[in-house]
Amino acid sequence: MKTNKFLFALILASSVFACSDLEENAISQLNPDERDIDLATVETTINGAYGNLSARAFLSRGLGLTLLLRSDMVDIGNPSTAPERIEHDQFTVSATNPLILNLSNPERSFWPRLYQIVRGANETLRELELLDGEDPAVVNEIAGRARFIRAYAYYHLVRLFGDIPYLDEQTTTVDASVAPRTPAETVYQGIIADFEFAKTVLPNSRANRALPSKAAASAFLASVHLTRGEYQMAYDEATDVIDNAGTYDLALEPDYRNIFHAVNTNTSKEPIFVIDFVATNVGDESRDYLAAFTGFFGQATYYPTGGWSVMVPAQAVYDTWPDGDYRKEVNFDAEAVDNSGNVVSFNNFSSLDGRNANRPHISKYTAMAGDTPIANTSGRDSDSNYQLMRYAEVLLIAAEAAIELGRTAEADAWINMVRERARNGNGSGAPSAVPANISGATIDDVMEERRLELAFEHHRWYDIVRRQLGPEVFGPNGFETEQMGTQNFDPSRDYLLPIPPIEITNNPSLTQNPGY
Repeated sequence: MKTNKFLFALILASSVFACSDLEENAISQLNPDERDIDLATVETTINGAYGNLSARAFLSRGLGLTLLLRSDMVDIGNPSTAPERIEHDQFTVSATNPLILNLSNPERSFWPRLYQIVRGANETLRELELLDGEDPAVVNEIAGRARFIRAYAYYHLVRLFGDIPYLDEQTTTVDASVAPRTPAETVYQGIIADFEFAKTVLPNSRANRALPSKAAASAFLASVHLTRGEYQMAYDEATDVIDNAGTYDLALEPDYRNIFHAVNTNTSKEPIFVIDFVATNVGDESRDYLAAFTGFFGQATYYPTGGWSVMVPAQAVYDTWPDGDYRKEVNFDAEAVDNSGNVVSFNNFSSLDGRNANRPHISKYTAMAGDTPIANTSGRDSDSNYQLMRYAEVLLIAAEAAIELGRTAEADAWINMVRERARNGNGSGAPSAVPANISGATIDDVMEERRLELAFEHHRWYDIVRRQLGPEVFGPNGFETEQMGTQNFDPSRDYLLPIPPIEITNNPSLTQNPGY
């Protein structure tokens, strides 16, 4: 019996939207040629694909927990939290881990959600083929959005699982149900082709950066090439964005805090592509859960109720971050204000609630949730923007590629642009002495700069994987050695996640990753 076709069926009867100014209705399960197709129908379909970005299965909760806990920057705070979270933190992941695929609530797990994005994009492209009399420029722009989001979904899938079934708009339902795992290299070629197409048809920039632009497509192309070790192509794409920053309306935000400010980030030139939460909760899906997961119980620092102390950096992450680097102030809460107005130091957070870890907590998401009035507890109904790509990352992509190509002076200049902002703080006082300008940057230097600049933004795990850093960062000299038990990282297994066993049962063409 094959009643659970998670990979190939649209699970939700309806879903919710977080991207600004977009609305979504349920996508029909009928084939395009069985329906009346007009431009409004196509817009609904592509909006549905993007709507999955706001779901709790994605970066706000399911995939976000996975990526952050698997990194060396975040550890479990409250030891009584759900076992499926601890599994990722400790690299004891079972093949049936519910964050990957929850059989009871599949819409709340990220394997099917990522394929729902793919399905929505493919449906959009099929529907566009049936439109008559529409402006080709309008059709191409929608196709660009569809292919961009398909590439974005596959970029996550291939880095998480390796070889995966690659389904495009030409794949029939019958073929999909028996599709084998496509080699990762072939998947990457599809990703690159989609981003390349999007780059040719999308506008240079968007006022609403929850929608992709030419700049976003080019920036993600640079990231893809960097991941694949194609350093010349990564350099070319990243420098193209840098050279055209004026055309693309991009620049470093002078105050690093504003990138993570619910109001100020909307006028910043640094974001390139974001998830834009709009303080609306529908069915517990369109919520900024990272505010709750990274906050602490029993405090009123940002809003009347606190968080859950689930994802808390190891003490060494905080202690080794240089004082004077403004990013440390923005990234961490080393003290809290309790509900009586008392200031409590991090080493006494457990006095607020025994479930709190006595370590500095992540403040990026809790502070952002506190920037606007909160309609729900724990900061979940917030106006947060999750940064999926921003200009500082493009500078660091260019720097890393330049170092690999022997263009160290250029790399120094780009890293120092990022460091200068970190020294300048919010611009109201004299610059700090750190981080100092660098000369003769190495790969270790740029990886460290990425770790600090992009802290807690879902990048670090992917950096560990592409640079094969696991044994180093999870070894005896890593940050997390004093936390919950021993680390169990196995490089022969843990760079990839397991394919959900139900998928292999339903489709014998699929195979499992080693070690699961």
